[in-house]
Amino acid sequence: MNTTFEDLGFDPEILGPEEEQKKTIRQKLMTTVRKAARQVPFMEDVVAGYFCALDPSTPSKVRATVLASLAYFVLPLDVIPDFLIGIGFGDDATVLLAALAMIRSHMRPDHYQAAKDALKDGEL
Repeated sequence: MNTTFEDLGFDPEILGPEEEQKKTIRQKLMTTVRKAARQVPFMEDVVAGYFCALDPSTPSKVRATVLASLAYFVLPLDVIPDFLIGIGFGDDATVLLAALAMIRSHMRPDHYQAAKDALKDGEL
């Protein structure tokens, strides 16, 4: 059986081993979550979406959607630079809201609980 990232077509020869990919995503996501926490009021949903994407029972299309939106969220350069206070995370929030609306039916209570725990502890 393929791993989560292989199912989505991520090439370990280009991106590195899956564990390194997951560690990098977790680190970048938590760094961005800390920066955006005051500007993005639905941060728990964003982190729950992350846990939904890592869940092997989540369909591949849903996982790809979540990971793509999270990549846009954590990348420092996008349509509106994140360092612009007040509006910097506006485009990110729009992308995240659209992705969350698409995947909401796949997000389960255990994803939300994991998100609450992660936000409380500051660790993914």
